[in-house]
Amino acid sequence: MKPKRLYGLLGTPAVRVSVGFGGNWGTVVKNLVLRIIGVAALLITSEVGAQNFAIEETTIAGVQQALQTRATTCRQIVQAYLDRIAAYDHKGPAFNSILTLNPKALSEADRLDAERANGAAMGPLHCAPVVLKDNYNTADLPTTGGSASLAGMQPPADAFVVARLRKAGAIILGKSNMHEFALSGTTVSSLGGQTLDAYDPTRTPGGSSGGTGVAVAANLAIAGTGSDTVNSIRSPASANAVTGIRPTKGLLSRSGIMPVSETQDAIGPIARTVTDAARLLEVMAGYDQNDPSTAWSVGNTPTGYVQFLRPYGLRGARIGLLKTMMGNGPEHQEVNGVMAAAIAVLKGGGAEVIEVDAPALDTNKLNTDNDVQKYEFKALMNAYLSTIPNAPAKSLAEIIASGKFHKPSLEKFLLSAEGFANGMEEPDYKERLLRNLRTRQALVSVFAEHRLDALVYPLQKRLVVPLTELNQADRNGILASVTGFPAITVPAGFSQPSATAPLGVPVGMDILGRPWSEGRLIELAYGFEQAVHARKPPTGAPPLGSH
Repeated sequence: MKPKRLYGLLGTPAVRVSVGFGGNWGTVVKNLVLRIIGVAALLITSEVGAQNFAIEETTIAGVQQALQTRATTCRQIVQAYLDRIAAYDHKGPAFNSILTLNPKALSEADRLDAERANGAAMGPLHCAPVVLKDNYNTADLPTTGGSASLAGMQPPADAFVVARLRKAGAIILGKSNMHEFALSGTTVSSLGGQTLDAYDPTRTPGGSSGGTGVAVAANLAIAGTGSDTVNSIRSPASANAVTGIRPTKGLLSRSGIMPVSETQDAIGPIARTVTDAARLLEVMAGYDQNDPSTAWSVGNTPTGYVQFLRPYGLRGARIGLLKTMMGNGPEHQEVNGVMAAAIAVLKGGGAEVIEVDAPALDTNKLNTDNDVQKYEFKALMNAYLSTIPNAPAKSLAEIIASGKFHKPSLEKFLLSAEGFANGMEEPDYKERLLRNLRTRQALVSVFAEHRLDALVYPLQKRLVVPLTELNQADRNGILASVTGFPAITVPAGFSQPSATAPLGVPVGMDILGRPWSEGRLIELAYGFEQAVHARKPPTGAPPLGSH
């Protein structure tokens, strides 16, 4: 009779047990006892290590190192984030950044722990607890766009990038609040209410991906995702001292993402560090036949983006300061002061900074003359809703008729979009597309004329607005939006501290490059991050037990 194997608590072969005559049972028992003692010691070590492992400000690499050294387990990491959400999102400072929690997050962590114990290799995002903006389709969680009109809507399948994140080992902690339908920049929704800025609870968190920005900034998740039709990844990145990437149009698939504009929509990662943002981007990128725009990425992308994390990436770079994007009023001076310091850091890191005047790239003109959202929204939303069998509303008209949306910020836009029989046949729409082509040409000509690696400017000319305002004024994100060029927003510094903002209000710098230059932008952003070390965790969400 062949001997069988007894499997230990860690899922690895424990001892060979001879079934039949002649087995050395004394040795078997001795080895089994030693094995049990070893496992118990390992579990005790993990428990003690978990108490010493700080979840706050950790990175994906930090989590994976802690797992490899058995300082903690994936379950303990996920539980630590859930504990912080419980303590800070609807209690304490009540950031109100999370819309829905994943009830299976801990069981997914257990599965990863078991796989690792069995010797399985860790994926690039192994046990990275992330939050998804609530316009990303998830087969196991509702996807509502933050709208009460779509409460309970359950897509039949994950979005393309969600499936890639899961395959890489990421754990979906939940869905984040957003400005309803991703149509404005203050992050308030009929389903989720108002999200608060992580650094100043009297201000908005930017938007529309404000829930993700706040959750990541306050260490309620290790990283997250957003969408960006005009400013919506980079605005909350700027307002919450985190990094956000809006990639070249076509790098990341938008299939399974609730749409706003075919012309302007992009999606991307939000993380506390450039490194973690690059890790997510690397996993999310790839050709998807269900988003034809991703065909343009084939042959235009490197094998990955982590390779561009070089500490001296600023050396020899030619960077244009886009003066067109700087404000000159008294309300702009705090941001201008942070930008002046950031330019000094760029120069100190070895970059040459060239001041660039480009009146054709004026933000106000682009917002007025180039934006096409209202012409495309109706057709895209109606088509998207038709793919979800249990959608409570089957069309934009039904959403409006329900009255279940944040009327102060959305009603004018929704009625305008619904008013077009076919917005994409409107003469003004076609003229705007032509203007976008001219803007794209003007922008690439600026790069050529000045031999630039990138352009920089403040993502917001002024600090994010108070909660009493409906419009997020003076944002510069539309330049990347209407041209499809990539941009990364990184923390540049803070305004002066105040009674409501003990550290000051964060200010982000946008770094914009030519199409498919994400690698170079990551190199520049990482070099700047390592030189300036601008990020500081918000005081309102300290380590649990420290207050």
